[in-house]
Amino acid sequence: MSRGLIGTTAAPAEEFDVALVDLDGVAYRGHEPIPHAADGLTGARGRGMRLVFVTNNASREPESVAEQLTQLGIPTGADEVMTAAQAAAQLLRSRLEPGARVLVVGGAGLRTAVRHAGYRIVESADDEPAAVAQGFSPDLGWAQLAEAAYAIEQGAWHVASNLDLSLPTARGFAPGNGSLVAAVRAATGVEPDSAGKPSPAMYRMAVERAGAKRALVVGDRLDTDLAGARSGGFVGLHVLTGVSSARDDVLAAPGERPHLVGADLRALHEVHPEPTRVEDGWWSCREASARVVDARLELGRGGDGSVRHQLDEVRAACAAAWAAVDAGEPLDERSVPELATGLASDH
Repeated sequence: MSRGLIGTTAAPAEEFDVALVDLDGVAYRGHEPIPHAADGLTGARGRGMRLVFVTNNASREPESVAEQLTQLGIPTGADEVMTAAQAAAQLLRSRLEPGARVLVVGGAGLRTAVRHAGYRIVESADDEPAAVAQGFSPDLGWAQLAEAAYAIEQGAWHVASNLDLSLPTARGFAPGNGSLVAAVRAATGVEPDSAGKPSPAMYRMAVERAGAKRALVVGDRLDTDLAGARSGGFVGLHVLTGVSSARDDVLAAPGERPHLVGADLRALHEVHPEPTRVEDGWWSCREASARVVDARLELGRGGDGSVRHQLDEVRAACAAAWAAVDAGEPLDERSVPELATGLASDH
């Protein structure tokens, strides 16, 4: 698959049979809806695209997630939700026999998934658990993290639902599960195994569940959603409604690059142009252009400031920067401006 951006001949909702959609920063932010998310997703369903919501959040039950989406105007069943808790429970099966004791440090969603996988949940390191399953919960405190550390020091296998350092909320970015896992790692010196994104395991589980043949990953974070798409061989669409910015796209490492870029979930209904190389090192995407000269990114002049032109400018800049970096040329990060800043008014 291409290391760069690709184009589509039709809207992604028609080219792909299932969308593997992240939640926080894509469908909603905290308990608040993201503009155009409901219309974008329900419209995609109307065009024949199936949806599976794939989230690194392990604290909630699939039924709770489905209920929230439904209340936000995106009718969803629990079987359309794939959580990192379910992936963590599947990872436990790779090493532990049913009936093994597992210390769960996390929310109700993780406890339910581990229990349904056939394991006995314990509350203390003194119960000699075979594994510690750790996932995010806003109620976690020092006592639970300490209990996990004690068990791991005694030889328990440390399984983390995900390693996201931050969590988008309606008030901003808060510490995510990765930050809490880092505290346990710092105390024990033991590197955990992770079931969540950027591992492509959840994507593969979701594709199998949907019986899909061509899946599109939709996410807001390059280091998890889009890295998982790249590592799993899936096409990844980055929407600019969450953590990673358009500038992050331009500076992305090869393993975290998106294949498609859109302002929000309306991108499921838009044809995506592919940048092309023209002359004098310029890369063009419709009326937008960019090139790298003497390690500095240059953007072509002009444009009407529309959402369409801003996105094309991001695409051209990505193509120029990635081509230069892949050819071994330096790129001065200070030359890369904040791009697509005008999209906020359209959100």
